[in-house]
Amino acid sequence: MAQKIKALRNRKGFSQEQLASAAQINLRTVQRIEAGDTEPRGDTLKRISSALDIDPDELIGSAEQEDNGFLAFLNISALCFILFPLLGIIVPLCVWMLRKDKIRNIGKVSKHLINFQMTWSLVFFIYWAIFTSSIMLGFTMPLPKIAGIGLPERIILIFMLLYQINIVIILINGVRSYSGQEVFYKPAIKFLK
Repeated sequence: MAQKIKALRNRKGFSQEQLASAAQINLRTVQRIEAGDTEPRGDTLKRISSALDIDPDELIGSAEQEDNGFLAFLNISALCFILFPLLGIIVPLCVWMLRKDKIRNIGKVSKHLINFQMTWSLVFFIYWAIFTSSIMLGFTMPLPKIAGIGLPERIILIFMLLYQINIVIILINGVRSYSGQEVFYKPAIKFLK
């Protein structure tokens, strides 16, 4: 982004002082931005964009890089749910926040992944609550009958199936991200839009 701002400033015929004046920001801020010491965000980004007659999204877009390897890592980070279901949401969210303005399509991939993990966690916890409540209240859960397998084993099999489905979907989307394809996380409730 530093190179882009400097090139646009030169194309407009502005000195750093003139850009600072037109953007109504400190000269030292312009110098630090062009040196790559800092990146403009929020109001500073809007002011510089306005002074250079460019849309702020164009400046941000120029700073984003294509990194399918990192997108694959983002997807695979959701496997932390194996340790605890909510980690499948928290870890990808932290990874996303760390690189949100640096990688192209990271927001889109992150939202799909986190929506899926939130949906999966919701289903998991609802099933767990129903199972626990039914045991405490003495009810039996309607589960498919499997010859020779008792109720506890059937419940464990259903939990294992939920985990396996989640693992497979994450791995498939990790590969899809790495190869530059769009991720496919279904079913998912759109908590994040």
